[in-house]
Amino acid sequence: MIAVYIAVSVVAALVLGWFILRKTVRTRLGMEKTLRADPDINDWLIIFNWTPKVLYVPTLIASLIASLLMLLKGAGGPFGNINPAVVGGAWLAVIFINLLVEEYSITVKVLVIAVVSFGFFLLWLHLLGWVRPFLRFFRHLALSMNATGFLLVAVIGMLVIFVSWLKGLFYYVTITPNYLNVQKGPTESGGHIAREDYNTVVDTSDFLERLMGFGRIVVIFKDMKTQPIELLVWKIQRKAQLLEQVRGKFAIDFDSQQPRVQQGPV
Repeated sequence: MIAVYIAVSVVAALVLGWFILRKTVRTRLGMEKTLRADPDINDWLIIFNWTPKVLYVPTLIASLIASLLMLLKGAGGPFGNINPAVVGGAWLAVIFINLLVEEYSITVKVLVIAVVSFGFFLLWLHLLGWVRPFLRFFRHLALSMNATGFLLVAVIGMLVIFVSWLKGLFYYVTITPNYLNVQKGPTESGGHIAREDYNTVVDTSDFLERLMGFGRIVVIFKDMKTQPIELLVWKIQRKAQLLEQVRGKFAIDFDSQQPRVQQGPV
């Protein structure tokens, strides 16, 4: 009952806080709704910065699969012969690849050079007859973990990504044809920057990030005292197209009391 009371109290506090702050809190979702309702703005873009840990989504998926395999092994039957060391080794390999993706900017050129170099390395080992001893070396790196351990890694990773998304509700950048708005907090903290006072750059040079649908949009300000803003963005192809549409137009406000003059073909 104490646990139930604590849960009910937390939920009640959250509901009460929402009713108190709902008229003062500004979120990314609310801004999207406002822009959709604006008849003078047809093209706009709202982006926020994902944590680089979002690139570890393949590791989270691998952790869930590994946890499921360990549960099946514990249940016995046809899955009782699953080798925990093989599952742990494959999981460790996925983590290693994810680490490279996050830590280094791997272009297509670098990726091709790495693959060719590794191929020549294996060929050299084959000429010396050292391929099998080299592969046996990795047996000493066998990693074994139960289903709970793999599941815990997945849950922690999901929480980190969720916190990044939650932060993006209050820290985001709004780009319209006339201005750029930088939101810094749950209230009205932020500032407007005219379209002629900044430039934008789309960076998709990291090939592996691009394969996962991620890229970077960099906002560079003409005022050299203001540091550039670099945002890790998902669905970069779509966001880059929207950015081109927004930057290529200029919005004009019309008086709602006066009818708009529509020009037909001459």
